[in-house]
Amino acid sequence: MRNLIDPHNTIEFLKSHGISAKKRYGQNFLIDRRVLDRIIEGAGITKEDIVLEIGPGIGTLTQALCEAAAYVIAVEIDRDMIPLLEENLAEYDNYRIINEDVLKVDPEALIREMGFEGRTIRVAANLPYYITTPIIMQLLESGLPAKTITVMVQKEVADRMQAAPGTPDYGALSLAVQYYADARISANVPPNCFIPRPNVDSAVITLERFEEPPVDVRNEKYMFGLIRASFAQRRKTLANSLKNDPSLGLSRGQIEDALAQMGLSADIRGERLSLQQFAALSDLLQKVT
Repeated sequence: MRNLIDPHNTIEFLKSHGISAKKRYGQNFLIDRRVLDRIIEGAGITKEDIVLEIGPGIGTLTQALCEAAAYVIAVEIDRDMIPLLEENLAEYDNYRIINEDVLKVDPEALIREMGFEGRTIRVAANLPYYITTPIIMQLLESGLPAKTITVMVQKEVADRMQAAPGTPDYGALSLAVQYYADARISANVPPNCFIPRPNVDSAVITLERFEEPPVDVRNEKYMFGLIRASFAQRRKTLANSLKNDPSLGLSRGQIEDALAQMGLSADIRGERLSLQQFAALSDLLQKVT
């Protein structure tokens, strides 16, 4: 089996096939064994688990997943990578490659179609950084029963996912992720762990799905509408941000009354509110709309 984690082997393999990393797909190939191990460990993969991998590239992580899991479903958008993947996975029989844009795939339907309902599902990926947030939100919102989602992402995005209220990184992504999962960073990854080297630091983060959301809210969709509006213009007060969003149809008086009922200042900014407070505010404002 070709040792793809070795940078020399990776470079020679790509050259021999006339392939180079494609910027439009955000391809950066992992060449550090310690980071690979952190992804496997962070995901908590066992021989009983089904793993969905996004963007396998030439199969560096995929090989390790095939060793660790019962079965691997690898979704790769780049058609040129498919024969390389098949070559590098030739020794395994516990995988399926799907040549598709993951944002056009229904992961829950895919698991059902392959007969894996009721099995422990985990997600592992070295995500293309330019579409990290859409992929994460699709996985969280799709209904895919993934126990864990362990991904390599840009460091600043990982920081935002686990940020606390009142911190500079805290925002709509923080609240969305924390509604669905407990987020923890397990490794910081410098650029020299990849070929080609990205221009940013990276991190491995694991999202462990909650069985039930940590807050009760009457209308989840309405709450996330409030959250998005609250952070659309971070320098504005929460009341101004919500009043200026026509989709909410709220007056300043309605917003300030709700904030007063919660014991919050009329000039508070959205970045100060916790997920629990956004849920409470959502329920109060729904009564007046």
